[in-house]
Amino acid sequence: MTSWRALGDPAPGMYTLQLDPAGAPQYVLLWNGTREYWVTGDWNGRFFTGAPEVAASSGNSGYSFQFVDNDRESYFTYNFADNSTVYRFVTDVSGQVKGWFWVEATQGWNLVYAEPKARCAVPRGCGAFGVCSEAVSTACNCARGFRPRDAASWSLGDYTGGCVRNTELQCGKNGSGGDSSGSNAHDDRFFRLDDMRLPDDGRIAGAASSGDCERACLGDCTCSAYAYNGSCFLWHDDLQNLEDGFGGQAGAGSLYLRLAASDLPSARTHKRRTVEIAVGALAIVCFVVAASVLVVRTIMARTTKVQGLTTAEGCVTRFKYRDLHSITKNFSDKLGGGAFGSVFRGQLPDRTAVAVKKLEGLRQGEKQFRAEVSTLGTIQHVNLIHLLGFCSEGGDRKLLVYEYMPNGSLDRHLFGATLYTLSWRARYQIAVGVAKGLAYLHDKCRDCIIHCDVKPENILLDADFAPKVADFGLAKLVGRDFSRVLTTMRGTIGYLAPEWISGEAITAKADVFSYGMMLFEIVSGRRNVEHGKPESGSESSASSAGDHAVTEATFFPVLTARRLAEADGDVAALLDTELGGDANVEQVRRVCKVACWCIQHGVDARPTMAEVVQVLEGVTDIELPPVPRYLEVLAGRPMHETLDFSS
Repeated sequence: MTSWRALGDPAPGMYTLQLDPAGAPQYVLLWNGTREYWVTGDWNGRFFTGAPEVAASSGNSGYSFQFVDNDRESYFTYNFADNSTVYRFVTDVSGQVKGWFWVEATQGWNLVYAEPKARCAVPRGCGAFGVCSEAVSTACNCARGFRPRDAASWSLGDYTGGCVRNTELQCGKNGSGGDSSGSNAHDDRFFRLDDMRLPDDGRIAGAASSGDCERACLGDCTCSAYAYNGSCFLWHDDLQNLEDGFGGQAGAGSLYLRLAASDLPSARTHKRRTVEIAVGALAIVCFVVAASVLVVRTIMARTTKVQGLTTAEGCVTRFKYRDLHSITKNFSDKLGGGAFGSVFRGQLPDRTAVAVKKLEGLRQGEKQFRAEVSTLGTIQHVNLIHLLGFCSEGGDRKLLVYEYMPNGSLDRHLFGATLYTLSWRARYQIAVGVAKGLAYLHDKCRDCIIHCDVKPENILLDADFAPKVADFGLAKLVGRDFSRVLTTMRGTIGYLAPEWISGEAITAKADVFSYGMMLFEIVSGRRNVEHGKPESGSESSASSAGDHAVTEATFFPVLTARRLAEADGDVAALLDTELGGDANVEQVRRVCKVACWCIQHGVDARPTMAEVVQVLEGVTDIELPPVPRYLEVLAGRPMHETLDFSS
């Protein structure tokens, strides 16, 4: 299945999905018919190991997928129980395999599947002189001094045309190859791009220094860029596969991009800068020695402060404690707090708002902490909070710096007093987004990351109320020492899976359980244990003062499981009353079914987060869940007698 050459041009393109030429039971994406850049992984009888979201299904599911591989034939099929379903599956011009559902209500296509998820893994996905980035919403941007070749296609997400120069190079037009030390305004010069993935087609040139390497590139009118890391590499003509934010990884470095001098209006020659610095230094030394000491100290203090905000380690910035103390105004604007510490609002010198989390009770050493944070800093997903940096000074000064989420945490909007109620549409998108973020942590990272603390307080909302899972990886940082968390949850079932109490091995299915508990609260808009409680001040409330037993009649998951089991169960009655019944009932039923499956006592009975995403997006369906066994036990016993979270 081959992509189009470009949007509007159905001629065969450069990207093809096909069976593995080596004969393995898997599919591969190829560029130019030769370069393999994504594989589904082998078929294990249920799904492709590298694409678990595409799984065979059975029973009453509305979707089925099957892969056949034998001595005579190899192929896959997918079917929908509802014949009116319209699904489009293509190899896109972006180099990704994509799947869309047609949504009749909106008269538009809804993207539900895209691989590879790392957009920058697609060879030449941004075209010539296009720079790919996983950290921004638009996959590609033109390099400094360049503009899109086809602005219309670029705006539609087709970047394959690449970029062209704003100003043609001057090499050969001024009678010389250019000299980086000259002052000619028409010379070509270089713009430095840091933390770049260097293109893989560079040629080694014999140069003993960075200056020699620069001159070698300037002396060749076809040379577009150079890099020097002990060896000199030159790139000629169009540059392909540029990617920024690649620092700390193999193949990363500083790339010097050749531009016409007019595209660098503020650039000054090395010779001129040297003269100005020398004259200024001489004047200071000769005339005001004493004053210079004070000036230098002041400048150094300011510079240190700025450097503290820009010194990078791996893919995250290392901050100094005094800098964080300053940008948070002495940690005065508190956003919230939890078992692992408090969060404060801050503002960087460039006026970027950040959230600074002061961690408490960490037992890790300095080196291990930095290594773990650097790893977390490389994780990028639209539904995971972006870790910007960290601070680690001494034994107890350990802080994390995150992007700031203007709409705060989900619990504020579900349980707190806010100006307006989250619509059902927003809640459903939050549920889907959180599931995608957790699925990425479980299945797409180099090592499976178990969050261990999924709850509304750790789901943050951006300006558009899109969800981002926060505090992922804290379990890894603190060694999963949750004793303090457990002791604060006496009397409520909270969000912890039964295996936390039984002492069984903790797997990603513990996050699935917590996610299911949170789904119930998204539906009802209240804490799970608050349903059916008498109002404060009532006679029944007074009679129960001092009695902390919470029976199953007040426990929302039990009510939901029983309502689903009823032949004519009215799931709409489970909705938050603040919604006034304004919700898609089928989506409500789907969420309730998923939630009940997620909180099953047996680990194997719970779905994976990838399967949860499939169900919530309507790709597959699931059967009615049984009432979880341990919830049935709660029917005749007070909850604090059944589960003592302090033990």
